[in-house]
Amino acid sequence: MPLDSAPKPFQPRAQAARWKRTLWLLPMALALVFVGLIAYWAEVNDANDRAAFQNTLVADSQSVEAQLLGRQDTEKAKLREVASRLGRHHADGDAALQALPEVVAGLDRLWNRLVWIDEDKRVLARVTRQAGPALRTPDDLHIASAAGQADHFVVPVWRADGRADGQLLARYEITDLLKSTDLAWLNRRYQVDFVSELGEVIATTASAGRLPHGQRYERPLLAFKDTTLRLTPYAPLASWRKNSRTLALLGGLLLLGAAASQLLRREMARVARAVHGAQTEAAWRQSMEDSALVGLRARDPAGRILYVNKTLCDIVGYSREALVGQLPPLPFWPPDAIDAMMARNLDTLAGQSSTEGFESRWRHQDGHLVDVVIFESPLLDSSGRHIGWMGSIIDISARKALEEKERRHVEAMAQHARLNDLGLIASELAHELNQPLTSITSYSAGLQIALKQQLPQATELLEAVAAMHRSAKKAGDIVHWIRRQSSRSEPERVEVDLNALLRESVAQRQRPLVRGKIQLVWCLAPALPRRQVDRIGVEQLISNLLRNASEALAEVEGARTLWLETRLCADAAAARRWIELVVRDNGPGLQGRSIDTLCSTFYSTKANGMGLGLGICRAIAEAHGATLSAHDAAGGGAEFRLSLPL
Repeated sequence: MPLDSAPKPFQPRAQAARWKRTLWLLPMALALVFVGLIAYWAEVNDANDRAAFQNTLVADSQSVEAQLLGRQDTEKAKLREVASRLGRHHADGDAALQALPEVVAGLDRLWNRLVWIDEDKRVLARVTRQAGPALRTPDDLHIASAAGQADHFVVPVWRADGRADGQLLARYEITDLLKSTDLAWLNRRYQVDFVSELGEVIATTASAGRLPHGQRYERPLLAFKDTTLRLTPYAPLASWRKNSRTLALLGGLLLLGAAASQLLRREMARVARAVHGAQTEAAWRQSMEDSALVGLRARDPAGRILYVNKTLCDIVGYSREALVGQLPPLPFWPPDAIDAMMARNLDTLAGQSSTEGFESRWRHQDGHLVDVVIFESPLLDSSGRHIGWMGSIIDISARKALEEKERRHVEAMAQHARLNDLGLIASELAHELNQPLTSITSYSAGLQIALKQQLPQATELLEAVAAMHRSAKKAGDIVHWIRRQSSRSEPERVEVDLNALLRESVAQRQRPLVRGKIQLVWCLAPALPRRQVDRIGVEQLISNLLRNASEALAEVEGARTLWLETRLCADAAAARRWIELVVRDNGPGLQGRSIDTLCSTFYSTKANGMGLGLGICRAIAEAHGATLSAHDAAGGGAEFRLSLPL
């Protein structure tokens, strides 16, 4: 598996594209296309050859006719020369005709009989080729010989005085004309036939040794009346369909294409099985790596991330694409620890990392911190060459949180034990102090009455005694409330004006507020409905909120302001009303802490705090069906809100 990419998910062969599964047919398809193109080209070429051959036939027929006409004209001219040299010599007419060299040449050339007749159609002289048949009568002049039909050249004979002296007829066989040397080129190519209008063969060059092939071509002849020239080629027109070599070559090509397709199919099947096995193995490996509870990462010698598994991505909250290729500093390193982590990273890349692993703290993408243990080991290739570093990362955040929880639990148990002891002591003190406080209250009341009777002008003394009486009575009420809380009796509730109760609570803490130079801003709703409450408990709740606000404002430089507000709220849709009491300051604020955190047992932001105040306040609010909420104020500071339903 390459280090610079993760294994791809396995895809079964059944999900592959159809055209990929039939790719093995490509050689056969190409062979078919190639053979088809060759056949088409050959067919077009044959059509062109047929058209060219037809044009050749037309041209040859025209050439034949021109040569025949020229030959006839030549023979007639030769015959006129003979006629011009003849006289009227009936006695030795045959000898005179035989003695002429032109006659001898004509008989050797084409003529097979030469006849001189007078005006009355009587034979004056005649000459016959020795090999030719004898002419019996003039009536058989138009009878065809065994070699074929004959024809005649006829010219007039003139005397020296200019009078006509009969006609000179030269008989020749048309077949001999066709077989003359002038038409030797034609006889080598075609079987030449002269056909009458009745379809009879007048003359032909056919022979038993050569048989014509191919399509005939016919055209009327001007040289012979009512005669058609027919040319039949000896050599057939070549066609690829009749060429066994061409057909064998194309068939062999198709067989090669089929064989190549079959071989390719087998090879594709083998490759598909190999790919299937490799993908299955890669999928198993990827599945195991992603299912592992340990994060894995591979880095090159420079520290660049080459591979991460899914578990590591889940630990840091970044995707594989966002991590692969990253160089230190890495995105999940906390900003305030980059220098220390860079130093640790350099030690690891230098081979100085401990095999026992080391703990570190990373930052998840959403911002929360993650505690991890990192084990680094050299990454070697198949030849044993060092190519990087392999890291195994274990998320120990849950273990750390459990250890912290256990530590806090132990501390809470110890604190709880101390509070139990303190509760027992407080209960005993409340029991023991109840009688002295009752006595102090009684004596202070009696002293106040006696002073009013004996020293009515001592106003300062009277006020001091009255304050002492109120404080003693308040202390007695608190002791009495503590004893009620530790007993099973129901709390004592009375109707109170929340505004008056708030002013009374502020008055009891007036001295710390003045000492802390805290400015009070009142915003009280007039005519609030009276509500039955546990007076002492609500006083303790308000006093605790005021004390916390005073202590928070002690850390503020400059103006210190405390807003106290009451308001009557209503929800017409829900048909309910409630009174809200708001205590807001311009101190440092909650600093991200929620009301649940602040009200946790034994949780305190103060060095000497017990972590019970806000928890008791929340318990008092819930006992009245109210809610206690806290959030950062809009202008800075903290705002606590008590919502007391009516």
